[in-house]
Amino acid sequence: MTHDHDLVLRPTPAQITAALNPPPGRTGGDLVVETLAGLGATTVFGLPGQHALGMFDALRRSSLRYVGLRVENNAGFAADAYGRITGEAAPLFLSTGPGALTSLAALQEAAAASAPVLAISSQVPVAGLGGGRKGYLHELPDQSASFRGVVKSVHTVRSQSQIPSAIAAAWKSALTAPHGPVWVEIPQDVLLAPAGLPVVSAPDAIPDDLPPRPELTALAAHLLSQAARPAIIAGGGVVRSDASGKLRLLAEKLNAPVVTTFGGKGAFPWNHPLSLQSWLEDRHTTDFLEDADVLLVIGSGLGELSSNYHTFRPRGRVIQIEADLGKLESNHPALGIHADARPALQALLETAEDRPDETARERVRELLTKVAARIAGQNLTLEQQVLSSVRQALPADSPSFWDMTILAYWAWSAFDAQGPNLMHSAQGAGGLGYGFPAALGAAAADPSRPVLAVSGDGGALYSIAELATAKQYDLPVTWLIIDDGGYGILREYMTDAFGAPTATELHRPDYVALAESFGVTGVHTAPETLREDLTRALNTPGPSVVVLPAVLRMFAPTHLG
Repeated sequence: MTHDHDLVLRPTPAQITAALNPPPGRTGGDLVVETLAGLGATTVFGLPGQHALGMFDALRRSSLRYVGLRVENNAGFAADAYGRITGEAAPLFLSTGPGALTSLAALQEAAAASAPVLAISSQVPVAGLGGGRKGYLHELPDQSASFRGVVKSVHTVRSQSQIPSAIAAAWKSALTAPHGPVWVEIPQDVLLAPAGLPVVSAPDAIPDDLPPRPELTALAAHLLSQAARPAIIAGGGVVRSDASGKLRLLAEKLNAPVVTTFGGKGAFPWNHPLSLQSWLEDRHTTDFLEDADVLLVIGSGLGELSSNYHTFRPRGRVIQIEADLGKLESNHPALGIHADARPALQALLETAEDRPDETARERVRELLTKVAARIAGQNLTLEQQVLSSVRQALPADSPSFWDMTILAYWAWSAFDAQGPNLMHSAQGAGGLGYGFPAALGAAAADPSRPVLAVSGDGGALYSIAELATAKQYDLPVTWLIIDDGGYGILREYMTDAFGAPTATELHRPDYVALAESFGVTGVHTAPETLREDLTRALNTPGPSVVVLPAVLRMFAPTHLG
């Protein structure tokens, strides 16, 4: 009897000949790029450095496209967005020490957002590893230790024969739910040494499935089918697993209202009669969810932002489906189901019974009316006008990338993404500087449609250097900069808390002139002309900058008091 594990793929005569006569001039760096190409990678992001030059030299002998950014952290953000848009593990080439460490904030965001990034860094020569203290440039006693608490997995290489397997294992890890960033580390001398090994063929790195346990989904389906007031919270896990269609079918089957988290924007149609939209920072929504007798939470850990700053106190039965085991029941007791969102939703669809409910859609309308009335009573016409202009200017199928800025905080709750995987922000880790370099990564993934980046002037200053990247690769990114002369949200927080802001005001360059100095078209706009100017910029090939001088305010919080 033959078992599957006994089957061996036998090499062809041509493969044997190629293995016995590998091309001359190859190094360890070639093993890296050959492995990536064999895994299906097409694009590499990064920044060269002395110890990593073996990888970069090998790129010119490969079919891989290289997109080079000007700061390692920005390269990480670009790879993050590429991974979100394509669902592929985006390779990120980094050099040792300062170059590697500069990427940490981007990798933290990728980890928080479950974005698949394959970071491959050089390391000092083998003789300096393990605390050898040779005094090499960029030397750290244990470089990988800086990343173990940030990335999903760490893979270290010490010889050329380890390169293909280490990268394949990292690729598999990055793409197994929950997706995330991974770290591979290869010493400089291993990358530079001549490679006598055969050319790497397609390695096996198929991601593991994460199906639910059937007895748990059977119980969950029964609870949802028999519920009087079911509701659903859909998080980023629904988007990452491409399960928005299944979510809609289940919601309609159960007549269950759905609210999406800020990371799950677009997971459920905004104007659907069962859509509670994304008003999670609103007490009316919190009350509605607390009143559910059965609450399905799928693809969300119910963290700070998704629980109205931990004021959410569910009174009914909670069912939580989550691919990240550490997040399962981490905030609320639940029927915890460790699974990827897509197979779990499929199991519920097959098991749950139709649940008629003539009141569900009316309760949704009542909730949204209360939310709208609360916002209408706060004199926030400017903010709503600006957000509306952005939505009207942005093509329905274009992705947008939002920095940590007041307009983004509005967008989390009030912006119609018009589809899954189209609106992304740095709300996972919450660092500044995400919007523009992430938009560049998305444009590299799909240059056929315009991409929007939105930043405040504080966040924009993190990314100005990438105007050179946008111009060099002629990427179709329009960058909207809301210029209020400082860190606007911190100014608001400090004024509310202390009566006056400190360290929040910034000197303002002329962003239009700055963009034009890079050869990028720039324009000043106003709230009244924003829609027209933004539409024109998005419809013009190549990169552009639109600057809106405006002081925006946040709507009042409901989690205080």
